[in-house]
Amino acid sequence: MLLLIFFIPFRYTPPPGCETNFVEDKGDFGKYQAWQFTLHILSAITAGVNMMSLVTVAAVPDHRCEITGIDVNGTYTHLNHSLLEVFVPKLPSGKFDSCSLLNITTNTSYPCDSWVFDHTHYGTSRAIEWSFICDQRWMGAVAQSVYMFGVFMGAVVLGNLADKVGRKPVFCWSAVLQLLLGVGVAFTPEYFSFLFIRFLYGIFGSAGSYIPGFVLTMELVGPKRRSMCGVAFQAAFAVGIMLVAGWGSFIKDRQLLQVVYGCHAIILIGHIWLMDESPRWLWGNGRTKEAVDIVKKALKMNGSPVNLEAAEFVSKGKSEERTTNEDAGVTDLFKTPNLRKKTLNIMLCWFANSLVYYGLSLSTGNLQGNPYVILFVMGAVELPSYVVTVYAMDRLGRRSLTAFDMIAGGICCIVAANLTMGSVASTSFVFIGKFLIAGSFAIIYNYSAELFPTVIRNSAMGLGAMCARTSGALTPLITLLDSFDPKIPSITFAIIALVSGFLVTLLPETLHKSMPQTIEDGERFGIGDTCFTTCGKSHDDDVETEKPLTKKTQSEQMQPLK
Repeated sequence: MLLLIFFIPFRYTPPPGCETNFVEDKGDFGKYQAWQFTLHILSAITAGVNMMSLVTVAAVPDHRCEITGIDVNGTYTHLNHSLLEVFVPKLPSGKFDSCSLLNITTNTSYPCDSWVFDHTHYGTSRAIEWSFICDQRWMGAVAQSVYMFGVFMGAVVLGNLADKVGRKPVFCWSAVLQLLLGVGVAFTPEYFSFLFIRFLYGIFGSAGSYIPGFVLTMELVGPKRRSMCGVAFQAAFAVGIMLVAGWGSFIKDRQLLQVVYGCHAIILIGHIWLMDESPRWLWGNGRTKEAVDIVKKALKMNGSPVNLEAAEFVSKGKSEERTTNEDAGVTDLFKTPNLRKKTLNIMLCWFANSLVYYGLSLSTGNLQGNPYVILFVMGAVELPSYVVTVYAMDRLGRRSLTAFDMIAGGICCIVAANLTMGSVASTSFVFIGKFLIAGSFAIIYNYSAELFPTVIRNSAMGLGAMCARTSGALTPLITLLDSFDPKIPSITFAIIALVSGFLVTLLPETLHKSMPQTIEDGERFGIGDTCFTTCGKSHDDDVETEKPLTKKTQSEQMQPLK
């Protein structure tokens, strides 16, 4: 007999012979879900803080070569244009070279070995201490890429670990470790130990708690609230970016600043006592009594009249036998033609969205103006994007909105690259591009989950996340190409976004469609449905009636999303 823990509103299917169906009158998001969701979403805030911390902690201020007799005691002296022309050569772009000086006698340029930095906005930073400039710019890019590779490893390793030992243990241990690593990395004395700790920091700082927190929410709330809660996680991440800017504007010492960033993990420590394990995970792993105790607690908090103690089958619950389909894995995504096309398309979509999102987020140092204001606005501009996305995605559909956001976002990158760097117009197009890409990046989570069948949905989501983390790690390295031409990074981001955006139009729409359950369902789903065949059709015409869950599909819906 089966207890179907169906998102705790709580609606469940009673055992055979029992006709009663209990539906919690509070809907899909009662007091219990709201409380647990509040605990879960805090992990998204700390993930945003940790992910973007290097933007300020290792910021590269305006700098130039030290001019003997002019810059006394290594202090940056603001020189007018005519004086700079005497000592500093110009680049082909017309800007002054920050890595060379002019030999006044021979009027030839030569590379310098000491620099002075403008401390108007930054006090100390890793870039100043270790000279992440000129021919050593790669050191700063590698530091950010190493962190992203840590996030990649965390998504793979900790995601699987959370399926085996539970969501809560991985969440809580990661919270403790991100606190220790976030504070400890501030005191690393040299570059390579800094890289190693940054790698571990990426594993636990932006993956360890965030992924289990997201999964816990998706397994807890009802289907009507999933889109809103999923997008809310993205919004909380943006709040973390805004906190990075806020603290950076007040704290000028990079060591103290990193300690403050790391201490944000303190808000997750109390979860050890306050947060519950996923009852769906507990039930699926045979820990029936613990699952039922949490369900009873939730029912009580939600004011539900359902009395689980009266249900005789509760104490007799047992795990269902695994079916062949439940053993499906990532290779099944590529075995059949329709699934293979959708998988490759979605992989590129994750890659492109992450590349452009982090490319624009990490480019704040190249924009003119107060860097903290720019970074804050870069995070703040995401919030209205998510509001529009939540409203529009259930009305316009996932496919058309994702394609529009990516294509329009790519065009914004091209326009911004061809305007004067740092001008109001160029900066405005960068912000508009971030607004659009933030929206498509949020949609892709839900869209991916709805495109693929239940038995391989975890694998599809995990594969997409791996593509996103890969592009996130490549982004800092791509930005180094501006040494050849300042337009190259933006044009690269734009081309990938445009190609992926156009390919998204070939995917099927999932709005108002029943999600596929088996491999066979996934292969049949969306055949012949592209933007060019159905975009003019009303989404209301596509509504499919949800089929009653069979024993097999009940078990499949118990599978968690990663």
